[in-house]
Amino acid sequence: MAPVVEAALRRSGLTGDRFTLELTESAIVTDPDGIATAMHALKDLGTTLAMDDFGTGYSNLAYLQKLPIDILKIDRSFVTGMLADRDKVSIVRAILSLAQALNMKTTAEGIETNELAQTLGALGCTYGQGYVFARPLEADAAFASISLN
Repeated sequence: MAPVVEAALRRSGLTGDRFTLELTESAIVTDPDGIATAMHALKDLGTTLAMDDFGTGYSNLAYLQKLPIDILKIDRSFVTGMLADRDKVSIVRAILSLAQALNMKTTAEGIETNELAQTLGALGCTYGQGYVFARPLEADAAFASISLN
């Protein structure tokens, strides 16, 4: 994995700090030692590493200590309907507290209203993804959107 990323960085002339790479919990569980080696090699390139779908797979908190993870992505299943479900709020708070204690950033997935975005921000969530910000876009449309702002 790291050699492919390194070659792409070299070809493009970009530095690793311009990239955030996401791995799911389930990918980590399949080969923890191999994934750990790959993740450390990717970190050596300067990339940011995110654990996607946190809390939905085979959560093993030891991974958070052993792996060079920068961002925990809070799965949309915890975010959707969160404002009407105290249990979901408690889970999101726990994930945010865990990430803060481990000096990690957080991204909440599935944000579809301004109220939800504001609530997550007030709880300390670092980043957000969802339709409230933008619908999925093809590369050209995404670039045009960024260029206009």
